[in-house]
Amino acid sequence: MSADTGEGATTGEGAVAGDTGAGSGGTEAGTSTGADTTNTGTSVRATTATGATNTSVRATTATGATNTSVRATTPTGPASTGVPTPPRSAPSPRAAGPRGLDFDKLYAARLQAARARPYLASALFALHVVECRRVPTMGVDRYWRCYVSPGFVDRRPVEELAGVWVHEVSHLLRDHHGRSDRVAKERGLSGPGERLRMNIAADCEINDDAFGDGLVKPEGVVDPALLGLPEGQLMEDYLRRFQLGPRTGEFAWLDCGSGADGLEREWELGADGAHGLSEQERDAVRFRVAQGITGRPGSASAGWKRWAEEAFHPPQPWRELLGAAVRSAASAPGAGEDYSYGRPSRRSAGVPGTVLPSLRRRPPHVSVIIDTSGSVSDAELGSALLEVAAISRAVGGRRDLVTVVPCDAAARIAHPLCKAEGIPLLGGGGTNLRAGFTRALRSHPRPDVIVALTDGQTPWPASRPPCRTVVGLFPRHSRRTTWSEDDPDYVPRSPPAWARVVEIG
Repeated sequence: MSADTGEGATTGEGAVAGDTGAGSGGTEAGTSTGADTTNTGTSVRATTATGATNTSVRATTATGATNTSVRATTPTGPASTGVPTPPRSAPSPRAAGPRGLDFDKLYAARLQAARARPYLASALFALHVVECRRVPTMGVDRYWRCYVSPGFVDRRPVEELAGVWVHEVSHLLRDHHGRSDRVAKERGLSGPGERLRMNIAADCEINDDAFGDGLVKPEGVVDPALLGLPEGQLMEDYLRRFQLGPRTGEFAWLDCGSGADGLEREWELGADGAHGLSEQERDAVRFRVAQGITGRPGSASAGWKRWAEEAFHPPQPWRELLGAAVRSAASAPGAGEDYSYGRPSRRSAGVPGTVLPSLRRRPPHVSVIIDTSGSVSDAELGSALLEVAAISRAVGGRRDLVTVVPCDAAARIAHPLCKAEGIPLLGGGGTNLRAGFTRALRSHPRPDVIVALTDGQTPWPASRPPCRTVVGLFPRHSRRTTWSEDDPDYVPRSPPAWARVVEIG
């Protein structure tokens, strides 16, 4: 048995040119040691070059029939200790800053909201998202931008975010910012506290029927029941029923943006900001949503159906319309015109010895028929008397030119307005305004204009009266119902085509 071990080292310091090609040489020294060992041999060779930038170690070990060879090459620095160094670790990543808005999660919630409320899809996708860390949750401005807090999106599940999407877009569709401005002007409300109260009232209008049917109610939303208020009312009605106090203390953080109460915030982009919708674009979105609601009957709540009906048929300034209709009828050709001998006609010169009357316009006479049947409430009768005074102003303030005819199933006495301080409105039975028309046309002088104030539950004259006719209809929730005043099978017809119809109230 013999074993041979040889160790050699070569070191170059750079004083003499050598094989490194870098201008460094070397000095060679060798050491040999011999020993005899049975069937075992080990050979190790190490070469270290300090002038180079690498270290090479080769080891070969043979034991019996086993042979293992390991070769490792490790980069080192300018100076080498002759011992392999571990690999350099990767640089530590830079400290992470605040997380941005999770758009994927937010848009997934919007898609879920559109699936739960398909008639709101046009409005949901018309909103432009703006990341904002100053808004507590989510808020909107009147230009259809939606400001979103990244932290709020991270904390809430997708199901709740879908409900918040529907809540915020409802503020814009229902014009809460415009209505808040009008209420503030009419009632003299000002200051952040009153705007917060408007925001709470607007939330009550939305949240009383917004959730359910696939839409989860978000945590901490304003609910009318929490304030002891009834459901199903409008923002203006809720405003009259509560003030800021202990019950509203938990909602002091509430901030849905200027789209909810009309008060602009510092963090909003304003009218000159990017991605805002014009007034025409906003109206187009509302119209498409209203079309979606009316086109799918039964899929929307009562509040949304009421909104869609007003969007298609907005409330009219009926007082102005009624006054304009009366003035138009009174000034139409033929109204208030009659022959008079007060000034002879110019044609009298062609007929010697004969005085011909001339056609002269006189102040028009107006006869007002008031429906006093049992289907008309006392409040509606009171408003009818107010309209009588407005009609007298429409014809120039001549109270002697206005006559009032109370009528239910039979016509009462025709009361000249100038001769009665309090007009007795007798009735309470069935309705037949044909008797009222007959009584008005028999009065002297014959009226130039007839104004009928009724709920429409009446038969109408078979033929057109020989004068202008204006019908003021008191509001009814539905005119398709079968009425049962006298005959349970009787369904009143709508006012005839020859009458000018104005919805009152």
